[in-house]
Amino acid sequence: MDYLIDGLSEGQVVDIQSRIGKNSLSFDKKQSALGTFFEEFKSPLTIILLLAAITSLAIGSTISGILIIIIIFVSALLDFSVSYKSQKAASLLAKRVSPKTIVIRSGKELNIESIDIVPGDIVKLFAGSVVPADGTIVSSCDLYVDESSLTGESLPVIKATEMNVYMGSGVISGEAFIRISAIGHSTKFASIVSLLSVKERKNEFEKGIRSFSFLITKIVIILCICIFLINVVFKQDILSSLLFSLALAVGVTPELLPMIIAVNLSRASIKMSKQGIIVKKLSSIENFGSMDILCTDKTGTLTENKIVVVEYLDINGNQSDSVIETAYINSQLLTNNKTPLDAAIIEHQVFSIDKYKKINEIPFDFERKRDSLIVQIDNKQILITKGSPEDILNVSDISKEDREKAILLFEKLSKDGYRVIAVATKTFYEIKDIYTKNDEKGLIFSGFIAFIDPPKFSVKAVLEDLCKKSITIKVITGDHKLISEKIVKDVGIESLGTLDGQDLENLSDEELKIRCELVTIFSRVTPAQKNRIIMAFQSNGHVVGYMGDGINDAPSLRTADIGISVENAVDVAKESADIVLVSKNLDRLVIGVSEGRRVFANTMKYIYMSISSNFGNMISMTAASIFLPFLPMLPTQLLLNNILYESSQLTLIYDNVDTEILAKPNPWNISFIKRFMITFGLLSSLFDFAIFFILYKVFLLSGSSFQTGWFLQSFLSQVFVIFFIRSAKSIWQARRPHILVIISAVFAVSIAWAIALSSVGKIFGFTAISFNVVLIIVAITVCYFMFVELLKDIFYKRQIKLSQKTC
Repeated sequence: MDYLIDGLSEGQVVDIQSRIGKNSLSFDKKQSALGTFFEEFKSPLTIILLLAAITSLAIGSTISGILIIIIIFVSALLDFSVSYKSQKAASLLAKRVSPKTIVIRSGKELNIESIDIVPGDIVKLFAGSVVPADGTIVSSCDLYVDESSLTGESLPVIKATEMNVYMGSGVISGEAFIRISAIGHSTKFASIVSLLSVKERKNEFEKGIRSFSFLITKIVIILCICIFLINVVFKQDILSSLLFSLALAVGVTPELLPMIIAVNLSRASIKMSKQGIIVKKLSSIENFGSMDILCTDKTGTLTENKIVVVEYLDINGNQSDSVIETAYINSQLLTNNKTPLDAAIIEHQVFSIDKYKKINEIPFDFERKRDSLIVQIDNKQILITKGSPEDILNVSDISKEDREKAILLFEKLSKDGYRVIAVATKTFYEIKDIYTKNDEKGLIFSGFIAFIDPPKFSVKAVLEDLCKKSITIKVITGDHKLISEKIVKDVGIESLGTLDGQDLENLSDEELKIRCELVTIFSRVTPAQKNRIIMAFQSNGHVVGYMGDGINDAPSLRTADIGISVENAVDVAKESADIVLVSKNLDRLVIGVSEGRRVFANTMKYIYMSISSNFGNMISMTAASIFLPFLPMLPTQLLLNNILYESSQLTLIYDNVDTEILAKPNPWNISFIKRFMITFGLLSSLFDFAIFFILYKVFLLSGSSFQTGWFLQSFLSQVFVIFFIRSAKSIWQARRPHILVIISAVFAVSIAWAIALSSVGKIFGFTAISFNVVLIIVAITVCYFMFVELLKDIFYKRQIKLSQKTC
């Protein structure tokens, strides 16, 4: 196809670019490495720990303060290294798939980056190219365009001269020249980009960390004030009381939590990258585990994104080889640009056509909505026409009864979600060389051919796996209701119903919150409506994942708790996503969900154990400071306990997780954390009071000997209790702990006891105690573990009842 316009000159291009910029839909400024690193210190928990470090340094606990600061910086460095590396990986992916474009400038064809296109450019389109910006067709030949990345429509649309084409569309067949009318933020999708300019909301995991940080802050402030006032009243020593209360405040803070999270997520990120899952935002890994609703597009995710023949029927609805063979002759011998429907017919079944000699063809046009091929066999010529069923019927010689029968069959196929064309023929016994549109009349109607973008072979099993993991699938598409319902049924999703975009528009936000729970498919929806749907689910307390790859998916990817895109997605979609899959296969999501749940479960093990144990110790010390004439543990001993104890928990990231945990989402539950902390913290305090009584009243220990005894018991119970509370199951039924968890616990207890019972302990104020006292400490600790096991059973049964009442 020739096009004689010279196009813009290089001078004009430079002038236009200087005024309006590049053809880019990027919405975020690229952050420097240093800026990304400092982002790590904005976490409320990190701020609390920095305050704890400053407090430790202020009260003379230099080693403790330095250790906390080191922990914070190592955690930030780990998080930063993975996040920044992932951002660079995603950026490289974007460059790798950045499309090239052929433009006409100064009368020459140039192959340039699409980002350098400017308004007024003449762009050449052909099969396989991507429309680089919005434009108007100035010349075309049988141009079929796939707009699924923009509208969600799975089937290509035909475009003629003076029609508009839009950025992100893919050319399926044919060719055209277009004049660019708008680029970047001035395109039709500027409204989509404006949705992306809204500040990104906190995801579920980030909100959970924030809520947990506020909980810790409240506990620290309340305990600090109470302990200080009690000690001032009973000890009459303001300075000692202040130091003691500040030491306890530091002790209740889970210093290692940022590092536990960072190491856990970094390890998971590396594992996932080996499975073809690129993690751009580390917190999204744990959101994977909490996700209970996955919203996905249809085209290319649930389907193959490739049109195939599924039915070829005569007028009575019977399968007819004659119909598909007739269509095959037409499609195979056409010399004009073949459509995707022609390709589907040719690929479906091969017929021998050697006996047919092509005479002529009448190309498709928008008025007739059909094409025709004339072939000769023996002493006759046959005109084979295919196209729009309505138009084929209008030029066919068919009885009223058969016409009604054909219309009913066409409507049925359409309702079943198929794209349908009709086939008809006409035999000429008088041989001639030229045929025109006027010969397309009095045709003999042959039948229908039905097409569909079929479901992926593997997707049904993957969806079953996701359902077993208690994840509900919601299909959000720009495609037609009937086609969407057909695909959803074929992939095995049990549909509750469909909500069309037009009906959705009439619903208020409150009405949508109710309605969205009652449907499975959202059809014919706009980008803004997709956002509304996701936010409605979030308002109902769901953790929402969204999977998409088109420009129209970008706002939803940003709004969802976890945005999932793919390597060959448009750049703006990959920029908006938290996770990028190397290929558009849902089976990778199953891997990500399992890893996210494992990471979250092991993080929560640390939180449950740390906060309940620390809380119990704080209560015990507060009460003991009232009745004892000395501190139950010195600030230095308390901080030593805390450092050794926290360090022993780093191996929890490797721990095994019960299969029940992996089978369902487990989002943040601050109320559960509070109940766990109070229940097991108070149980710990009761046994602390028992050991206080035995040490002080039975063995008559006081001062450093008392402090040594309680340090030994406290540390032993704190460290080994993890084996009892790491699972809701009994210690005998739960999955066996990882060997590293066992080794680290034994090693930590050995070090702590060695320090307390050796001459080194004098540095921290410890002194030697008798063997009988040590035996009693061990015996009481064993009793404590037995009660933990009994209370755990009661506690979790109670939680089940509470959750049932809530439901």
